Parts: sequence; structure tokens; C-alpha cells
Amino acid sequence: MTDAASAVTRRCMVVLAVIAAGVALYVLGDILTPLALALFLSIMIDGFARVLSERAKVPLRIALPLAIVLSIILFGGAIYVIADNGAGFVSQMGDYGPRLDAVIGKTAHLLGVAVPPTIGQLINQLNPSRFIGPIAQGLQGFAANAVFVLIYMGFLIASRHGFKRKLASLFSNRERRGNAIHVFQRVRNGVEQYLWIQTVTGLMIAVGSWIVMALVRLDNAVFWAFLIFIVCYIPVVGGAIAVLLPPLFALVQFDTFVPAIILLAALNAINFVVANIVLPRMQGESLNLDPVVVLFSLALWTMIWGLPGAFLSTPLTVTAMVVLAQFPSSRWIAVLLSGNGDPDSSGEKSVAEPHEEKKKPASRKRDGSGVKPKPSSPI
Repeated sequence: MTDAASAVTRRCMVVLAVIAAGVALYVLGDILTPLALALFLSIMIDGFARVLSERAKVPLRIALPLAIVLSIILFGGAIYVIADNGAGFVSQMGDYGPRLDAVIGKTAHLLGVAVPPTIGQLINQLNPSRFIGPIAQGLQGFAANAVFVLIYMGFLIASRHGFKRKLASLFSNRERRGNAIHVFQRVRNGVEQYLWIQTVTGLMIAVGSWIVMALVRLDNAVFWAFLIFIVCYIPVVGGAIAVLLPPLFALVQFDTFVPAIILLAALNAINFVVANIVLPRMQGESLNLDPVVVLFSLALWTMIWGLPGAFLSTPLTVTAMVVLAQFPSSRWIAVLLSGNGDPDSSGEKSVAEPHEEKKKPASRKRDGSGVKPKPSSPI
């Protein structure tokens, strides 16, 4: 067999292995999704602890417990904000019935419908009782998955101290052990950078949207701003979908279309500026993913794992790129996933062409004995 045929065979085997892995992830989604979410949260808490240790000068022994407590407080506060404002939103739904009828009447008049239906008739035709069972099952599944995520996360945090010993047992060679640690650090840094980028850009969109909604005097502006912030963790489409909801409810709250038009224009302008100017600059300096790959990975992981896959699509793709880049037979896939053609880098600069690369002269520095010093070990 020629070298060319052998290379083609290897690449075909890699493609088949990737497809088989995708099928396995889909089939085992109910088992693997809580574990993936727990890993994601564990990396987030570990990064939070390192920030407290390095920037706030908190002792290492106290940093991790403090990070866990602060994370619990933040998540509890988020749940409280959603529940409190959501309860107020639901209590106001009864007052929106006549206004919804008026909006439907105006829309029907514009479309030339002689007898427009009322909101009550539309609800009866929709038959919401048939959705009660699936919604209850979904909430039950969400609660069960949340419990599994917390259990997994507790065990992952408790077992983190044995990670170095496991690495030493798996990779007795120092060079291979250093490469494994480098891969783990790349994955961890990618997840932390993704969290930082989505948090900062989500806050920009949410705060800007809240200011506009407060100026327009839209009801439950805090609830809508917080919902926009949460949905912005879904890459690419999260912010674009979230900013469409407040204008729709402005149609119900106000007697004219002007506030809804103002909200639609202002919120989409904020999302457009952040998504097309701020976000690409931040991603270009940290994440090394092609924009098309980000969009494709969102669709792929959503199909495999549903809503959790949508939230985890970018971290999972960064992990796949870093791991695939370590093997010669699969490195070409990592190159295609990367934004600049070099999956080993995390910057914005493109890979230099061979004739553009400048070879640095080898160092001639020697120690006092005349022997060239050996490079330091990665560990």
C-alpha cells in the first residue's frame, strides 16, 4: 500500500471514529450530560478559587471553600430573582387578556380578517392541557439532572487532589506527562475564557437592555434583563432571540406600537454592536475557533444533548480541538476547527507561511564547563 493510500485510509478511520463517538454521545446523553455540566461547573469554581487566591490574596486552603460558598450564593440569588420577578409576571398575565384581544384585533384588521378571534378562543384551540404531562415530565427530569450534577460536582471537587498522582501513574515519562498537563491547561483556559467572554458580553447586553426598558417603562424590566443575561450564554443566537421577547410584551402592555418599535430597534442595536464588534475582538484574543465552527457546533451539540448541549457547545468544541490536535492522524480536523489554522495557539495571528518564517539562530550559550545546558523539564 502506498503512503498516499495509507494516509487516506487513516483519515477515513478518523472520520468513522468521530461519527461513532457522536452516536455514542447521543445514545448516552442522559448519563453524560450531568457529568459534562458538573465538569463545566467544577472548572468554573476552580477558576473562581484561583482568582480569589491570586488577585484577592486569599489563602489557598480557604479559596476553594469560599469560591463554593460564593457560587452557591450567586446561583441562589439568580433563582430568587427569576422566581420573584416571574411570580409578578404571572400575576399580571390576567390583566393582559383584554390588551391581547386589542392587539389581535389590530393585527387582524391589518391582515383583512373580518372577525378576529379572541385570546380565549385561541387558548381553547391550542388545548394547553395536553402540554401539562410533558411539562411535568420535563421539570421532573430537570430536577433529577440537577441532583446528579451536584453529586458529580461534589465528587469531582473532592477527588481533584488525586489528579497529579493519577497523571504520574498514567504517564511515567516526564515529557508525556508535561504534554498531558499542557492539554488539560489548554482545555481549562478555553473554558474559563469562554465563561469570561460570555459573562462580560452578556452583562453588556443585559445592562444596556435594562436601561432602555426602564426608560420606556416596560413592566418587569429586571426580569427581562436577567433573562437576557442567562440566554446570552448560548453562543451566536442566544442574545438575538432574547432581545425579541421584551418588544413582544410591549405590544401587550402599551396602547401604541411606538414603545415596542423603540425596544425592538434599541435592543437589536445593542445586541448587534456587542455581537459584531466587542465579541469578535474578545474571541480573537482568546478562543481560537472559526465562527462557522461555533455556529455549526451549536446546532450539533443541541441536536445531541438538547439545551445543555447548546450552553456547552463552545467549551466542548474547544476541548475536542485541543485533544484532536495531539494526534497526527486527527490533527487535520483540529486545524479545520481552529480560527487561524494553528490549533496549538490561542491568539488571533494566522499561521505564517513556510517562506515567511524566520529561523532563529540556535543559542550558543554554554555554562562554565563548556557543556551546553539541558532544557528544563516541563514538570
